[in-house]
Amino acid sequence: MISPAAFIPLAEEIGFIVPMGEWVIRQACATAAQWPDNLHVAVNISAIQFRSPGLMQVIVGALAASGLAPTRLEIEITESVLLHNKEATLALLHQLRALGIRIAMDDFGTGYSSLTYLQSFPFDKIKIDRSFVKNITENSSSLNIVRAVAALANGMGMTATAEGVETAEQLHSIASEGCTEMQGFLFSKPLPAAEIERQFLSGRGPREAQGRIVAA
Repeated sequence: MISPAAFIPLAEEIGFIVPMGEWVIRQACATAAQWPDNLHVAVNISAIQFRSPGLMQVIVGALAASGLAPTRLEIEITESVLLHNKEATLALLHQLRALGIRIAMDDFGTGYSSLTYLQSFPFDKIKIDRSFVKNITENSSSLNIVRAVAALANGMGMTATAEGVETAEQLHSIASEGCTEMQGFLFSKPLPAAEIERQFLSGRGPREAQGRIVAA
């Protein structure tokens, strides 16, 4: 197994991130279309991929080919996406939103000018970076940051999602601060689609599947 932290930068450097990202979008939509309608799929889009020509056509084509409703697709971007050609990027985000696709700000708090970007575009979701969640039960600063971001999200009508939840203690602390969605090893490690279907969608799994599956 190779961590995304290792292969994503390499894929970006050699120019492979765009075709790989397009495959992920098509595969995620095709797979999610076979799942119950209450499930959404979230796909990470890198900054380089987001700036590539034809991204909108790829997404529209993947939705059309799979039959997946646009409202069941969520696109996750980081703040770095907005560092280049901000106006064109915002225009594309609005086009995606007009289709019904949800837009999430990933790894919130680790980039640049987060609050400025929240003013520029009404994101559906803010994902609180795992670096703030990791020490939430021991570090009052981490707790205060999570509390502030959750309050900010709720005040702006956005969902607050905590990343990297690994313990029951973290879960309790985060839930009490107003985060309504969470992801992390406490719930499941990353799984192939077939294993997700076996564990969560067959009716024989340890718990009922709800929410969103992150594709990449």
